[in-house]
Amino acid sequence: EEKRRCKEMEKMKQHWDMVGFVADGQYGIPRRCPCGGFIKNDVSPSPKFKHDFDTQPGSKYFTCTKFKDDGLHFRQPWVFRVEEEIAKLVKKVEEQSKTIEEM
Repeated sequence: EEKRRCKEMEKMKQHWDMVGFVADGQYGIPRRCPCGGFIKNDVSPSPKFKHDFDTQPGSKYFTCTKFKDDGLHFRQPWVFRVEEEIAKLVKKVEEQSKTIEEM
């Protein structure tokens, strides 16, 4: 009984750790999925997942090659991640420009 409970607790801990990894990775262009899968550029022919609430057919996504619609893998709209990446790069360029001006 004790062993079974320990295994269940370990499984729950792994699940919540993975949920945390996915939540932490929701910024910028993903390089790898927390599950270890590679990220591919994907085009959705039609909204087929429950979180495709505001996308048009033909929308681009960053998708884990091992994607399952279970919340533990990346499938993110391309435009949102690219916008975040551009904002991050603009901030970096502004910081470097400020440093150059100070020199």
